[in-house]
Amino acid sequence: MSDVIDQASSLETKLNEVALANQLARAKSVKQQESAKECGECGDPIPEERRQKVPGCQFCTPCQSARE
Repeated sequence: MSDVIDQASSLETKLNEVALANQLARAKSVKQQESAKECGECGDPIPEERRQKVPGCQFCTPCQSARE
């Protein structure tokens, strides 16, 4: 049973890595805009670390995940 869970966990990690790479590629391919300080969806503050790692981000991590 743990083999199935390990495989699922590994697959989830790979899919998350691909999603992040795709997001970063999209951010680089479009005209860059300044990262928002507040989420365009929920209005919560976007952490500075996210604003620096994902240039041009407009949504907090939970809202961005929901959009994807």
